[in-house]
Amino acid sequence: DNLRREADRSGLVKGLDSFDEQAFNIILSRSPQAFDLKYEDPRVVDRYGKGLGQQMLQARRLCEAGCGFVTVSFGGWDMHGNIKASMDNLGPQVDQAVAAFVEDLALRGMSDDVLLVISGEFGRTPKINGSGGRDHWAPLSTLALAGGGLKMGQVVGESAEKVDVPKTTAITPQDLMATVFHVLGIDRRIQFTNQAGRPTYMVENGKPIRELV
Repeated sequence: DNLRREADRSGLVKGLDSFDEQAFNIILSRSPQAFDLKYEDPRVVDRYGKGLGQQMLQARRLCEAGCGFVTVSFGGWDMHGNIKASMDNLGPQVDQAVAAFVEDLALRGMSDDVLLVISGEFGRTPKINGSGGRDHWAPLSTLALAGGGLKMGQVVGESAEKVDVPKTTAITPQDLMATVFHVLGIDRRIQFTNQAGRPTYMVENGKPIRELV
C-alpha cells in the first residue's frame, strides 16, 4: 500500500519502460496476495513442504497472478565436502517441492502454460574428492525441464562411461535458451543493441532441443 501511494505521488511509473511498468503493475495489482500463503489451501501448503516448497508454491501463485518469469533460488549445492550429509538434507526438499509443483500445475490445467527449468551453474566432478565431496566440473552437467507444452517423460542425451563428458551430441546453454524462447513464442534470432552500440543476437548459435519440441 505504501509503495502504491508513493508511486501515485511521484509519478514513478511514468518514467519506466514497458517491461518495468508491467512488473510494477503486477506487484501493485494482483500479486500481493501471491506472496501471502494464508490465502492458500492448507493442504496444498503442506503438500509443498517447508523451505524450497514454500518458494515453489509462491512461484505458482505468481504465475497465476500474471508474472511471466519467476526465479527461485535454492543454495547450498557447492558440496566440496561431506556431500552425503548435504544431499540427505537438500535432496528430499527438491523431491517434494518439484513433485508438488508439477502435480499442482497439472491439476490446475497450467502444465502447458508454465515451463519449469531446474539448473545450476555447472556440473560436479565425476569422482569424490578427499573431503567426501565433488568439485566444479564444466564439461558436463544435468538439468531438468517440465511443462511448457514440451514432450515430457524422457531422458535427452547420454554421458560417457566415466560420466565426465557427453557421449551424444552436447546440448549447450544456447540450446536451452533457444528452447525457452520457443516456449515463449519469441524468435531466437531477435537482437538487442549492446554497450558498444552493435546489434547482438539474444541467442547465438542455439537451436531448440529437437527431442522436446
